[in-house]
Amino acid sequence: MPRHRRHTYGIVAIVLHWTIALLFLGQIAFGFSMEQVKSMALQFELILWHKSFGFLILALALLRLVWRLAAGRPRPSAALSGVEHVAAETVQWALLAATIVVPLAGWALASTSTLGIPSFAFNLVVVPHLPLTPSDEAEAFWGEAHEFLAYGAGLLALGHAAAALRHHFLLRDDVLVRMLPGRAARQATHRVTLETHHDV
Repeated sequence: MPRHRRHTYGIVAIVLHWTIALLFLGQIAFGFSMEQVKSMALQFELILWHKSFGFLILALALLRLVWRLAAGRPRPSAALSGVEHVAAETVQWALLAATIVVPLAGWALASTSTLGIPSFAFNLVVVPHLPLTPSDEAEAFWGEAHEFLAYGAGLLALGHAAAALRHHFLLRDDVLVRMLPGRAARQATHRVTLETHHDV
């Protein structure tokens, strides 16, 4: 099994990271826009697509978790202090957990709906409901949980992105480029590592 490079993330981790990030943030915007739609027919169609992408995110997030545990991680960036490294690790694990928990909450919402509408993912396969009892109370609970977790994760993701951009444009270190493919990213990481060791 291919493993991460010494200082940068491997291509599998990079592809999974950016694919899940774009889909997840897109889903938050998608979910918000659905609430503004007045047409019941259009809203129903949008909900089907929202659920389909939710199942896709869940599958990719589980794959990413397995890959992270199996392939490991590159060594910490030399540009980060010990406290910064712990904070970054905590946020990354929280975001990974969110990409699993938020779709699961959405799945629970669909499963407890009293309407009993099947989840037909991408018009290809029916995803069975979770073994939960449908009721108005359960549907309301999971609906609020799904929304709260999604928006909370969105704010956390924006903070994570802001920190990465700060490191890239203001501090000019390798924190962001470690999650980018290509030779330039590897060279930038190597340069920062050499500069840090030289300063020490």
